[in-house]
Amino acid sequence: MNKKLLFFMLFLPIFTIGQQDSKFGIKFHGFVKSDLLFDSRQTVDAREGHFLLYPVNESLDPDGKDINAKSSYNLLSIQTRLKGFITGPDIGNIKTSAYIEGEFFGMNNSDINGFRLRHAFLKLKWETASILVGQYWHPLFATKCYPGTVSFIIGAPFQPFSRNPQIRVTKSFGGFNLMLTALSQIDFVSNGPAGVTDRYQRNSTIPAFNFKVEYEVKNKSNGLGFLIGASANYKMLVPTLVTDSLYKSDATISSLGFAGYVKLATKAITLKAYGFYGGDAFNLVMLGGYAETGVKDPVKGIMEYSCVRNNSYWLDFSTNGKKLAWGLFGGYSKNLGSTEKIIGNEYVRGADIDFLYRVSTRLIWNVEKFRLAPEIEYTAAAYATKDSNGNLNRDDYGKITDSNTVSNFRILIGFFYFF
Repeated sequence: MNKKLLFFMLFLPIFTIGQQDSKFGIKFHGFVKSDLLFDSRQTVDAREGHFLLYPVNESLDPDGKDINAKSSYNLLSIQTRLKGFITGPDIGNIKTSAYIEGEFFGMNNSDINGFRLRHAFLKLKWETASILVGQYWHPLFATKCYPGTVSFIIGAPFQPFSRNPQIRVTKSFGGFNLMLTALSQIDFVSNGPAGVTDRYQRNSTIPAFNFKVEYEVKNKSNGLGFLIGASANYKMLVPTLVTDSLYKSDATISSLGFAGYVKLATKAITLKAYGFYGGDAFNLVMLGGYAETGVKDPVKGIMEYSCVRNNSYWLDFSTNGKKLAWGLFGGYSKNLGSTEKIIGNEYVRGADIDFLYRVSTRLIWNVEKFRLAPEIEYTAAAYATKDSNGNLNRDDYGKITDSNTVSNFRILIGFFYFF
């Protein structure tokens, strides 16, 4: 009841203002979506299996049977979304607008079905420049080049997946767009000694920074389109303020990430490709993180940290039929370990994983406002095996030296109604 009241408190004033000011307008759009899921084994996921990352490793009982080799299913409607496009009067030659989007994904598993903010930003636009302030996709997520999967995770963990509070400045030069963004964290946060929280970046007092360049050209007469882009990202964290010996710690960990992507479109088909390399991509829902790799002050127990890196790639092909479309997605991610020897704690996603890959195919059928979209997805994870002493087969840098692959088949049917 309280969540419903909060929802109407947020949106009713907007609607009322729109009635009072003829220069102000808001248009609501969105969709109702239900997903029917079947998995062939247990998975590493969120929201009751809806946000699938990869299959769980084998866990053998005394008879040698894999406990995690058990199928499951679910039916969820938590990706139902409401979007509000808001326009207002110009400020001189500046066009003003805002955007709000929410879903019923919840903030965590215990809050599933709860209304959650996805995007909320205002935008000031000049003829060749714009400023965006608010919560939106991380710049490493290319909004003009992402997989067209039915699954709402759209390629994770093979591409960055994160929405962040930010200030973004964009400048256009013909077909070129240059973007500089300063970001903080909120829903997609870093890992560390105190668990998963945004405090590590907040305590650094420095926002993450991203610089992106895109070039795009379109020919409306023949339907041809081409896009190419590149992005560089910097982030600093303060893992802890106090050591185990109760001394103040000033240690930090900085990371870099780089991405490149390309899209080619015709009237009949669209082909997209994306590549990423970087360290500490935990907050981007990818493999990696950071680990203790040295001791800065042995008396006080102040540690040094190094990034655990990954590289990831994906390809996506789709036909462009308005009523019937088919698509194919393939992704690969590799754990590259650290550049320094790991001597202590690790704050890493997939520290025991050598590589991941996924192949999926989809069919999308549209009839007016209704969409039926089945998808078959195969995801495999290569987990480190153990030696005779029970230790993971990996080197001092966190690279896996011997692995065993486990896999999961997911069958997904998405039911949509757009409004």
